[in-house]
Amino acid sequence: MKKILLLLVIGLAGYFIFTETDLISTRTNRSSETALVQEKLVELSEWTTLKYEYSNVIISRTDKSFELFGFGDLDFDYAEAIKLIEYSGYLKAGTDLSKLQITYNEETKQLLVRVPKSQILDNVVETEKTRVEDIKGNIFSDYPSQVIFDEINVNKQQLEEEKISQGFLDEADNRIEVLLTSFLSTNGFEDAVIEFEFY
Repeated sequence: MKKILLLLVIGLAGYFIFTETDLISTRTNRSSETALVQEKLVELSEWTTLKYEYSNVIISRTDKSFELFGFGDLDFDYAEAIKLIEYSGYLKAGTDLSKLQITYNEETKQLLVRVPKSQILDNVVETEKTRVEDIKGNIFSDYPSQVIFDEINVNKQQLEEEKISQGFLDEADNRIEVLLTSFLSTNGFEDAVIEFEFY
């Protein structure tokens, strides 16, 4: 009887040690996997998920006038210039994955991923494709190149604000969620919650 009891105690102790070791091993593996996944994602740094290509035409004008001596309010336009500016560019939106945070809940077996909300990463005018055409001008016309660039910059900023108001950044967030869910699933994390936060 003592031998059976001793064997039973040894068996239970062995079982307990084996299951605890397995549990610790599983926890360690899941923690390691989580850290590895986070490392892979952080390496991507800025993650562009949405690109919008645009082209635009603007009409720009400058004029210089002078007052004829003795005629008061009479202005005489002598150097008006009108330019047609055609340009194209692109707008990119995405997130900064260097601020990504991942935590794994052992009890619920759920992965929580906190991601910075999308922002505009680039708004670039392709200057090599920009075309400027004279519509009106004369020998007195002086049209500084800076005026052309200033007009383009104002217009591209307006376009950026317009696209944001139309939900461009929300669409980028949706794409990030789909891509992250797919990435995490292929890495063995089927149950993942993705939260977007302002940083």
